[in-house]
This record gives sequence, structure tokens and C-alpha cells, in this order.
Amino acid sequence: MTLFDPDPAPAEAGVGPADTATPADTATPADTATPADTATPASTTVRLRLLVAYDGSGFRGFAAQPGQVTVAGALGDAITTVVRHPVTLTCAGRTDAGVHARGQVVHVDVGASVDPDALAKSCNAMLAPAVVVRRAELAPDGFDARRDARARRYRYLVLESPAPDPLLAPIAWHVKDRLALRAMVAAADALLGEHDFRAFCRRPPGTPPGEPIRRRILDARWEVVGEPVDALGEGARLLRFRIEAQSFCHQMVRSLVGTLVDVGRGRHRASDVVGMLSAPARAHVSNIAPPHGLCLTDVDYGPEDQGTPRS
Repeated sequence: MTLFDPDPAPAEAGVGPADTATPADTATPADTATPADTATPASTTVRLRLLVAYDGSGFRGFAAQPGQVTVAGALGDAITTVVRHPVTLTCAGRTDAGVHARGQVVHVDVGASVDPDALAKSCNAMLAPAVVVRRAELAPDGFDARRDARARRYRYLVLESPAPDPLLAPIAWHVKDRLALRAMVAAADALLGEHDFRAFCRRPPGTPPGEPIRRRILDARWEVVGEPVDALGEGARLLRFRIEAQSFCHQMVRSLVGTLVDVGRGRHRASDVVGMLSAPARAHVSNIAPPHGLCLTDVDYGPEDQGTPRS
């Protein structure tokens, strides 16, 4: 186990179809990113599924945005260069600016003569280490990276330490306070199940202010990462928050982490989280965790799908 490749979270049985609303910590542009106006005719294409990892610190999120450096923009340009025709990328969950990924899933339609392994190697030669195609393969018939996803899993790292750690700074939120981990665990338990997360989300554009934003949380837990004390420094702990849901809304995970850390600081009680889940507005959430501690670890497509290894 390493910090960049953590041990897998347990799978949840019986997960229903994914919510088609915007996934976690997302930017407003669409999941589909098109570098050019046209694509190769469908009769001459095949669909590839890509497993993609990236360091989000140099990007304005995944989704392509005019005038911005994004993961989809960089990856789409690289694929276009390799296959010599415009491509459209569709991802499982659009990460926001500064958020990382180990197990992002993308589908793309390319010419039928394109070799998936060669495509991955060529893209990595242009983009690594910031963006890496961990695997490229032919997708099952009708596969859609976003609509077929049954669950998304994220992790968030918090370094509890008197002083920052320069090696962990890009991937963990440094918190000086000593945190009450038991209270944070109890507060996370309150998130399990289906709730209205209006208090923890940016409202999707075009939706009425009073409309609930319901999401089902399948797993939410805090744990101490088993690093040697001398590797982190005296009085330091590295905490990891794991969360799994069918879908997320914009900035939901970071809002939840910020609130749970405030529970650990003693600014809220664990029981206060229940009340926040009943709040009609986001103003009740006091703290939003910074983006660099968040990572999309993997996407679940169900037990019948064996194409995406768990991170």
C-alpha cells in the first residue's frame, strides 16, 4: 500500500443504476469534451475505454473549457494527435480544479484500426507524469463511461501535524489542530443512506432553489494511514476519508470533509451533522476542504464488469 495507490475500499453489493446528475466536485461544463467540431463516421469507429490517472494541481478540472488548461483538453489533444482525427471524451465523473484521480474512466470513439496499447503508450509519452493512461481497451458494446457507472469512490487525505510536510503537501490537507477522530467517525456514520445534500452542494444550474438534492451514500469512513511515525514527524497522523456513492453533486465531498474536520476540531458536535442534512441551504456549512487532498480512486460498473482494476 502507498499513499498514491491505497488499499481498496470494499465493494457494495446490489448498487442500483447511477444517478445521472453531475458527479462529485465537478466543474460546470459537460462530461463530454469535444476538441473539434467533427468526428470520424460511426461506421468506421470502435469505442475504447481508458483508465486514466492524473495530478490535478496543474489543471482547471477535467472538463474542457475554452482558454483553460484541463485534463480533457490535454488528453483529447494527445489522442487527436495519435489517431489523426477529432475525438470526443466522456468521463465517469468530472473532477474540479486541483482534484486528482487514480481511477478515472473515459470512453472515446476512434478509428477501427487504432491499437489501444499503442494509443496509451503514445499518450503517456506526451502527457506523463501529469496525465497517464493506465489502460486502454475495447469497450463492451454500448458502454458509456458516465451513464453505466454504478458508484464512484473518492478518498481525502488530511495530515494532522504541528508542521507541514513538503512531500505530502500536494496530496494532503495540512491541519495543525489535534482532531477527535472518534467524533469524526461518528459524524461520518450519519451520512450513510439517502439524504438531501442541499447543505453540502453547489446547486446545479437551472434547478429551483427549494428542490432537494438527494444522493445515496454507500460508504463513508475515516481511518489512520499506517505510516511509521518517524516518516511523518513527531505528533503527526495521516488520516484518510473514504466515501462511495452512486453519484455526487458539485463540491459535495469537499464540503463534507470540511465539516467533519470541524467536528474533529470541536467546532461542531457529531450530532450536528444530522441537523445539517435537514438544512435547506448551503450557508449552514462552515468549511470547504481544499481540492488538493481529494482523489477519485475508482468507478464501479458492477460485478459483471472486470475491465477496471480497483485502485
